[in-house]
Amino acid sequence: MNFEPYPFEKLNNLLKDIAPNKEYEASTLTIGEPQFETPKFIQEALCKSSSQLRKYPKTTGEDDLRAAQREFVTKRFGVELTNEQIIPTFGTREVLFNFPQFFLFDKKDPVIAFTNPFYQIYEGAAIASRAKTIYLNLTPQNNFKPEIDESLLSTCNMVILNFPNNPTTSTLTLEELGEWVKLALKHNFVLLNDECYSEIYTDKPIPSLLEASLHVGNKIFKNILVINSISKRSSAPGLRSGFIAGDENILKEYLSYRTYIGCASPLPLQSAAAAAWSDEKHVEAAREIYKKNFKIAKEILDIEIPKATFYIWLRVPNSLEFTKKLYHQYNVKVLPGEYLAREDANGTNPGKNFIRIALVEDEEKTRSALLRIKECLV
Repeated sequence: MNFEPYPFEKLNNLLKDIAPNKEYEASTLTIGEPQFETPKFIQEALCKSSSQLRKYPKTTGEDDLRAAQREFVTKRFGVELTNEQIIPTFGTREVLFNFPQFFLFDKKDPVIAFTNPFYQIYEGAAIASRAKTIYLNLTPQNNFKPEIDESLLSTCNMVILNFPNNPTTSTLTLEELGEWVKLALKHNFVLLNDECYSEIYTDKPIPSLLEASLHVGNKIFKNILVINSISKRSSAPGLRSGFIAGDENILKEYLSYRTYIGCASPLPLQSAAAAAWSDEKHVEAAREIYKKNFKIAKEILDIEIPKATFYIWLRVPNSLEFTKKLYHQYNVKVLPGEYLAREDANGTNPGKNFIRIALVEDEEKTRSALLRIKECLV
């Protein structure tokens, strides 16, 4: 298998011979990792359950965790799931890598499509599955929403969407998601939406693909799956708690596959995760922090505040040169957009001349870094 280096490895190589300006405090705005303390009640739940380390965890997940995740889906999206329609997972990265391998294993000449730019694990899964890849380019011209080409989609076995989108921050409406559900049924491909940023919204709650499935009458979620995680919503990426939910016929076979992977979450982590999934107050508090950061960004960079995520997808004249200049002169790290995307069949990289800025610091550090970025833009 020939995997591309991860974006952060490429960034390190880009900057390795550049000395940053030590007159400024170092600021790293590259990774989507909240720089805030995990709420105390989650930490306490972890400590109280540490004695459970003596037990093996079940692949299916503990009842309290599964119940908490189902309750989250019901309260947040108005969707009631059965136990057979949801599987707790060890975060979502492992699912995004191993689920396509599971699903595409028996397909002859498998084809997978996903949004471009993308979370690189999608590409890794495609490579590991020996699948042909179709890129759904997200550009300013299509408002960073995937265009529908049914002649291509009809050849797909699987399509991965990522809305709210990392890195472009775009979102799809309930009706737009519903159109994708219809396409999945019409052309019989599995449609998976990566919804890890669904809870980081700045105004109105963002719809789920599960809601859209019900909206268009697909009540059993045929061909429809979503994943979600507490990493962003609870500032707890180290808990590695996520889920995959939707079509129970697919999930039944996938659960059998998972028993061989050995990726069950340790019981203390599950107990802490159950506490996190069950609480919304701490999520509301986190959203307020990100809203304030976006207001600062609007004030300094004159951006339009996105509907979701904690990123800025900022156009610059030359993303690689800008990234080097920003680090050298202002000691700020950002991620060049072309590292998050690939050239399509026409030789176009939709991430070119963009940078991704992660607003995951407190207000003071955010303001300082954004002021330096503004100076560098001049």
